[in-house]
Parts: sequence; C-alpha cells; structure tokens
Amino acid sequence: MVRMVQNAHDGWPTLSNRGAELFREAVRTALAPQSGVLAAIHEAALSGERMRTVAADPVLAEGIRQTTTANLLHWASANVEHPGERVVPVLGPTALATARDLVRRGMDRDALDSYRTSQEAVWRLWLPICFDLSDEPTELRELLVVSSRSIATFIDDTISAISARMEAERDDLTSGTPAERRATVTLVLEGAPVDRPRAEGRLGYRFDGAHTAAIVWAPPGTAPRDLEAAAEALMHASGAARRLTVVASAATLWLWLPGPAPSGLDAQRAIASCPGVRVAIGRTATGLDGFRRSHLDAAAAQRTLAALSPGRRLAFFADIQLVDLLRDKPSDAAEFIADTLGALAHAERELREIVLAYVREQCNTSRTAERLYTHRNTVLRRLARADELLPRPLADNVVHVGVALELLSWQIDPA
Repeated sequence: MVRMVQNAHDGWPTLSNRGAELFREAVRTALAPQSGVLAAIHEAALSGERMRTVAADPVLAEGIRQTTTANLLHWASANVEHPGERVVPVLGPTALATARDLVRRGMDRDALDSYRTSQEAVWRLWLPICFDLSDEPTELRELLVVSSRSIATFIDDTISAISARMEAERDDLTSGTPAERRATVTLVLEGAPVDRPRAEGRLGYRFDGAHTAAIVWAPPGTAPRDLEAAAEALMHASGAARRLTVVASAATLWLWLPGPAPSGLDAQRAIASCPGVRVAIGRTATGLDGFRRSHLDAAAAQRTLAALSPGRRLAFFADIQLVDLLRDKPSDAAEFIADTLGALAHAERELREIVLAYVREQCNTSRTAERLYTHRNTVLRRLARADELLPRPLADNVVHVGVALELLSWQIDPA
C-alpha cells in the first residue's frame, strides 16, 4: 500500500517511491510535443476580459507567452529532478521585463490573471494524464493531492514574486520626466480632459499642426539602442527636425513626428540596418484629435502586422486599413477570397502582384509596367493569364478582385 507522509519541517507532503515515479512520468507525458499542453496554456494565458489589452499588444503577448513557457519548463524540470517537492519560482529576464512593461502601461496585479488561467488549463490537462498512468485509488490520490498543491503553490509564489517586482517598478516610475511623459500621453490617448499648454510643456511637443504616429517594436530582449536608432532614422526619413518618443515598454517605442510620414521606400531604408525592429505607421492627421487618431491607426497596423505577417517589418495603416476591418472575421475573408479569385488565389505570387498593381494603377497598363519595371507586353500577357484563372473576367469585377488580392497579400508572408 502506498503511503504519503508529511514533512515535519514545513508540512509539505513527501511522495512515496511509487508516487515519485508516477509524478515524473506525468511530467514527461505533459511535455511531449504531441500533448498540446503548451499551446493550450498559451491560449488560456491570454484569454479572459482582463487580458484583452495584453493580448492585443504583440510585445506584451509575446512576453506572456515566453514567461509562461519558462515557468512551465522550470516547474517540470524541478519535478523530474525532485518529484513533488516545493518549487521555488525563478524570475528570469523576460518575466522581469514583462512586469516592467505591464506597469508602464498602467496595469496592476489584475494583469497577472494569466497565471490563474494558466493554472486552470494545466490542471484540466493534467488530470487525464494522471488517470491514464494508474487506476489504483491510493496511488491516484497521492499523485493528485501532491501535484495539486505543487501547481497551486508554485503559481501563488510566482504571483507574489512578480507582484513585488511590479510594486518596485511602480515606485521607480512614479517620479521624473519619463513618468510624466507617459502619464500625459496616456491621458491624451484616452481622450481625458487635459490642460493643453501644460501637456505640451511636459512633452516638449505641440499638438497643433500635422502629426504622424508610429510604433517601433522588437522581440523582448532587443537592445534599447536598436529601437532608438530606428526611431531616429524614421525621423530623418520623414524630414522632421524633432520627434516625441515615449517608452511604452522595454521593447516598444511610441513615436510622433510633426509632419507627414516618410515614403514606404524611405521607411524601409531607415529600418534596414536595425535587425529585428518592426514599425507600424499611422495616417497623418492634425491637431489634438489627430495626435490621438494617428496613434490608434499605428496600433491597428501593429496588430495586423503581428497577426498576419510575422515576416514583414513595416506596415502603413493606409495600406492595411481594409485588411484590419476584416481581420476579426477570418472565415468570412477566406470565403470572399476563394469566391472572388478562384484559382488565382493559388497562382504564383508574381502573377497576383501584377494584377494587384494593375488595379492600384487604375487599370492603366503603361503605369503598371513602369511601377513594376517590366515591359507593357509582359503585363498584358500576365493579365490574360489571370483572366483564365479568375471565376469572372477582371474587367467585370475589378473592385472585388483588388480587395481580395489586398487581403491575400497580408495573409501570406513574402518569401
């Protein structure tokens, strides 16, 4: 008969030899690639009403995913080595950076809801694994009691450690010019009443005139100097003499340029020497409302770029506005693309790009050839080929074909 004993020092249960063996086997099963445990935990961690803001931000969401993975592997490794013993949390660089970023976005302990939803997901996946390993009631009781306490205590201890780090970070951020800049910009973006002259004085930036907002971000762990270099290069590419920059997180800058956006080619050149850095640019708009609206555009472009095109580094809201409108209805978009493009949807990318360029140039063959640096006859041949693949001739369905190709261009990463 298996017997579970209490540790005399801290009341922590000690597993029998059989219980330790089952615990190790359960951990190995859970970590097997085919188990789907990690994917399910990532989905759970970013679900729920409290996590909506985090899930919508590519940098914060990636930080949560990396932290969740690190926590799971740490707990699992500890239990393979010492099954059932209390696991002390280890806050790695990503966890600490994510804690800082959450505070910088004005979030509190509620933002740690991801740990609780992850715990629930782990337990739902853990139960069937345990029941598959043994049908002996005493063995199962020992395994479930100890593993339940191990998981819950590890999550409690981790939340306590992260909360303490967030409090320390909040203390650091509640004074000084960077904190004032973040707070002022947040109020403006939220549409709160602000003392305009005072806000402009704090930011060193005027709200009258034109504004182009951009979001510059990179994977967690990217050196701040790389983000700053990209922001500076974008400023020069736009012809602006100054910029407003707000550190939104360890790997994200919010940027405003007093004037028009750089051209697509100039923006690409600007970030070419900044590996890993990505940029989303809003529409140029004027006044205080324009300051806010351009940033919201950039945030929408960032979400679309991160969700649909992980291989691309630059997006203008004006180019993805239509895609953003349909992004939350992927099944409808897929059906529209299939019905509109037919076999063209699966043709070579070069053919689709020629047709899309033709639509963008208002069906002018000569301008399309100039835009693509090719011969007019080549464009004509490719358009004839496209007509063979389309369910309806291009001339009879130009608008829908252009929309479908625009959607498709953002759903398929460039080679």
